[in-house]
Amino acid sequence: MLDRPDSVPRIRNYEVRVTLPAPLAFAYRWCTDYSPSDGQHSGEGYRRRILERSSRQVTLEDLYDTERGWTWIRRVIRLHPPSGWRAESVGSDRMISVEYRLSRVSVHRTQLTIRARRRPYGIGTTNPPRAVWEHTVAQSWKQLSRALGVDYQKSVRGTRAAK
Repeated sequence: MLDRPDSVPRIRNYEVRVTLPAPLAFAYRWCTDYSPSDGQHSGEGYRRRILERSSRQVTLEDLYDTERGWTWIRRVIRLHPPSGWRAESVGSDRMISVEYRLSRVSVHRTQLTIRARRRPYGIGTTNPPRAVWEHTVAQSWKQLSRALGVDYQKSVRGTRAAK
């Protein structure tokens, strides 16, 4: 029963920092340009549907194939240019709020700080341990960072070629 305080799913906080190989403006545009193919870049293999997109908000749904079956999540992402965005998500196994903040490290490097508050929901019975969640998210963002770096280098070469 959920009326006992010790049986209420607990909220857990997480934090991950990743350095992105691009200037802040490019990193922001790239990170907030959501597309159905995003799961291929991160290595997570989810299927994505973009439901709504405006200059200030993106609503999408992701479907993951897991060992326990399909996991669904709906995200409403509020964009805060030029350096942040926030995702509020609910799904079949969790409710999670994630804040993304970009900060300039150097001319061609940007730090992404991800802060999340997660609560199990629906079929989710527990939060993953902090070290596990943070490692998984960091690995996913390292893959995304490589893809971002490739796209940034292409854009730099394209700009040079056009001059």
